[in-house]
Amino acid sequence: MDKEPHNGKRHTNPAKQPKKNSSFSLKKILLFMISLIIVVFLGVGCGLVAIGMSGDKDVSDIHPPASSQIFDMNGNLITNIHATENRTLVSLDKIPKNLQNAFIAVEDNRFYEHNGVDPRGILRALYSNVVSGEVAQGGSTITQQLAKNAFLSQDRTITRKIQEFFIALRLEQQYTKDEILEMYLNQIYFGRGAYGVQAAAQTYFGKDVDQLNLSECAMLAGIPRSPNYYSPLNNLSAAMERRSEVLDQMVKYDYITPDMAVKTKREQLQLVNPKEEEQNNTASYFIDYVTQEMIDKFGADAVYKEGLKIYVSIDMNMQKAAEQSINTLLPTYYDDANGLKQPQGALIAIDPTTGYIKAMVGGRGTDQFNRATMAVRQPGSSFKPFTFATALEANMTPDTTIEDKPFKLGDWQPQNYNRTFSGTVTMRQTAINSLNVPTVRLAEKVSIDKVLATAQNLGISTLVMNSAPGEPNDKNLAASIGGLTQGVTVLDMAGAYSAFANHGIYTKPVAVVKVIDRKGKVIYENKPETKQVLSERTATLLTSMLQDVIARGTGTGAKINCPAAGKTGTTDDYQDAWFAGYTPNLVTVVWMGCDDNAQMPGVTGGTIPAKIWQNFMNAALQNVPAKNFDGSDTSISNPVTSVESEKETTTRERRSSRDRDNTPRRDEQHQDGINEQHRRPVNEATPDEQEPAPEVGLSYEQEAIEPERQNIPAPSIQQGKGLN
Repeated sequence: MDKEPHNGKRHTNPAKQPKKNSSFSLKKILLFMISLIIVVFLGVGCGLVAIGMSGDKDVSDIHPPASSQIFDMNGNLITNIHATENRTLVSLDKIPKNLQNAFIAVEDNRFYEHNGVDPRGILRALYSNVVSGEVAQGGSTITQQLAKNAFLSQDRTITRKIQEFFIALRLEQQYTKDEILEMYLNQIYFGRGAYGVQAAAQTYFGKDVDQLNLSECAMLAGIPRSPNYYSPLNNLSAAMERRSEVLDQMVKYDYITPDMAVKTKREQLQLVNPKEEEQNNTASYFIDYVTQEMIDKFGADAVYKEGLKIYVSIDMNMQKAAEQSINTLLPTYYDDANGLKQPQGALIAIDPTTGYIKAMVGGRGTDQFNRATMAVRQPGSSFKPFTFATALEANMTPDTTIEDKPFKLGDWQPQNYNRTFSGTVTMRQTAINSLNVPTVRLAEKVSIDKVLATAQNLGISTLVMNSAPGEPNDKNLAASIGGLTQGVTVLDMAGAYSAFANHGIYTKPVAVVKVIDRKGKVIYENKPETKQVLSERTATLLTSMLQDVIARGTGTGAKINCPAAGKTGTTDDYQDAWFAGYTPNLVTVVWMGCDDNAQMPGVTGGTIPAKIWQNFMNAALQNVPAKNFDGSDTSISNPVTSVESEKETTTRERRSSRDRDNTPRRDEQHQDGINEQHRRPVNEATPDEQEPAPEVGLSYEQEAIEPERQNIPAPSIQQGKGLN
């Protein structure tokens, strides 16, 4: 890679140029003289006005708009965000000498000799233009071009030209030549939305400016004269000719040798494929989420124009695994009116200790609606752990017994999925088999207000606690099994489950770690916000129960090769399906559903969502040493073990066998109706015993013990703007 000229300096006396033909006509001489006189008189006439108009320009602070940059957890650039001008500022020492010299040779060969305005250059350009009968040369120096780009309009008027003249003089008084060259190279436009040499290098060659070779430097130096025409992505032949002109100028002013120019002219350019750039949408939902968070904090101008360096929590390897899992395992039933595939899906993965969001998928497709953060959907039985946690906080244990027998409150009579009752069961059995009636009884015993308080303290922000008379709210026992007025977000659920994995400590999810301004100052540092919501005892016992859900309950389809705990969730008419689970060092929540609430027959939390969760977690944790929930290392190949007693296991297996024989038909699941006055489900069966969707190929045995889908009508689901 040739980045330096052969001798590092140009000669102050360039080689003589070929002699001009001295036999030009008297008419052209007179035309030149008349033009010169006109320019002088117009200059005198407009000078005072221009001086006055340029005097209010503060040349001490040239502040061009600069793109902000988003970097991943390892410091790798993910993307630039900007408004109209895509610009990344770089210092002169990062700009190859060949690129600096190419611009000087083609734009202003006396740059280091004049004081901002070059009379010789102006006269030479004027003479050339008059003789040729067209605008063949420009007379503006690099300093004048900087003055125009930084302070003035692009209007071609004499007044603007004189303003440019005086501002250039002031710039030369304020800055060194190298400072002026650096500002100029960061200011100029290269087409395709790229401002400055760094953005241009990325736009045309997909590399940083300090990696450019001589051929690429010469190509870039030729573009600003006419960015659209000389763009190699628009007009390659014209761009190659212009590159040759730049190389010839570099030879003329002794920046490179003739042999170097000849060799470089033979080189082919490796250009960026614009289509590939456009298709690179990795982490697009996360980027939009971070951008909006930064706009809310600093304002749009700061984000799009101030060149912020934004360091975020995302792990790009996990992000790619998350997107692959969603895109590969989600089936497609139909395309909606907007051309989006349905059903949609969302996934969020969080480090439970730091709260750092490691992966975020807000859907599949290119719409702006982030289903991981904006969609409020019914959680089904994935909400039940908040009830269990509240009971454990009240000094109950997984072995605490509850009556699984008919329960009635007014017109509301919740049912288990199989319409049968098991008598006395433990809280652990209730979790494993996702039983509704015992869960409701637990909530009644500890009070629904405490269950809701637990959920709120764990970051669930969408509960309706107060409402106008006659309007629904969540202060009813149906909420204990996931029958909510509105629903929850994937982000909130991931944050809440993080406390289960982190000894009861809730850590608010974090996307942005720190922000640095264009001067290198740290202007924002996100320190995790934590609070002890649950006791360590509660977190430990709850985790043991949820481990059994994966080991032998409704979540067997999510088994992975390390200790894991989780809960399935499925809602009325198969509209929403969830799997929320965690290991000691990673919490992941998966949701799937249709934007228009269409049914997904046979899809439960233990089928496709569990498989997406499993696929993602296996990829995300493949290089992470397995740990038990007590922090000890483990090399057990299938360490998801149960602490359930042998008696409980035998009882549960006997009941599961009986339940499979008594599974009601699909048309029998909704015969009880609903009490609309209180928005309480009358029949809260949870039919995850249905056969799984064929797309994921689960066996009947895996899903047969998932009686946790709830027939809870959800007339109040708030899915976000634009969704019904």
